[in-house]
Amino acid sequence: MKVRIQNMVSLRCKIRVESVLDGLGIAYTSVELGEVHFVRPITPALKLKLKEELHKSGLEVIYDKKALLIEKIIKVVIEMVNYSDELPQVNFSKFLSEKMQLDYHKMALLFSKMKGVTLEHFIIVHKVERIKELLVYNELNLTEISYKMNYCGVAHLSKQFKQITGLTPTFYKSLTTLERENLNHE
Repeated sequence: MKVRIQNMVSLRCKIRVESVLDGLGIAYTSVELGEVHFVRPITPALKLKLKEELHKSGLEVIYDKKALLIEKIIKVVIEMVNYSDELPQVNFSKFLSEKMQLDYHKMALLFSKMKGVTLEHFIIVHKVERIKELLVYNELNLTEISYKMNYCGVAHLSKQFKQITGLTPTFYKSLTTLERENLNHE
């Protein structure tokens, strides 16, 4: 049996879900971003308890087909942006269409309707969050980051970064460097 879980976007969420499952004595074979595979079907009472416990952490069990599709899209975007070494060299709409085996425009319309934000904006926000991480790690320069994140150049990356954060990547990097230096001197 498999269940989808909304808002499960990080390793911390995965650990929380495993903790809840263990606490409730629910046997599972795997916990992955956005989904849990159970050893056997669980009782309605346990389903309710699981839903209540996960809700306390901002996680929601999903049964609606449209909501399931949205969570699959989110999972693909998050995996693509955060967990692949390099982003696909095709545009995101084509990548998502191929990965989901669905028409991009239909997915984008449903996503906007259900989430209140365009799919394109959602992708950009996640790319910017990943860029922030890469800037903080200080292992790549902006040119390398723009290539890794599939931007046509540093100017395009900088423009989107500033639209989302209000800061330039260079200024953001200087702020995080200053914060780390201050922590080291305390």
